[in-house]
Amino acid sequence: MNFKFFLAGGPVMWPILALSVIGLAILIWKAFEFRAGRRTAKGLVIVSTIITAEPMLGILGTVTGIMRTFSALNGADGAANPLAATAGIGEALITTAAGLVASLILLFPYNILDNQVED
Repeated sequence: MNFKFFLAGGPVMWPILALSVIGLAILIWKAFEFRAGRRTAKGLVIVSTIITAEPMLGILGTVTGIMRTFSALNGADGAANPLAATAGIGEALITTAAGLVASLILLFPYNILDNQVED
C-alpha cells in the first residue's frame, strides 16, 4: 500500500493507523511477557477497546466520505463535480476497509493471548 492510497482515505485514516500501532505494540509486549511466564491480562483490555473502535472509525470515515460526495455533487455554484464525488466515495470505501482490516489483524493474536491469561 502506498502513501497516496493512505491519504485518499481521508483524515480518519490517521487515528486508525495510530490505534493499530498502539495495539500491535501492546500485543508484542504481552507476547514477550507471556514467554517470560507472566500471563496477566494487564494491557489486553486496551487492545480489546482498539479492536472495537477501529471498525467504528472506518464507519466514521464512510460517513465523512459520503458527506464529501454529496457536497461535491451539490457544488456552491450549482454545478456538480463528478471527479470530487468519486474521491469522496473512494474515501468512504478505503476507510471502511482500513478499519476492518486493522481490527482483524489485532483480533486473532489478541484472542490467542487472552485465552492464555492465568486467572
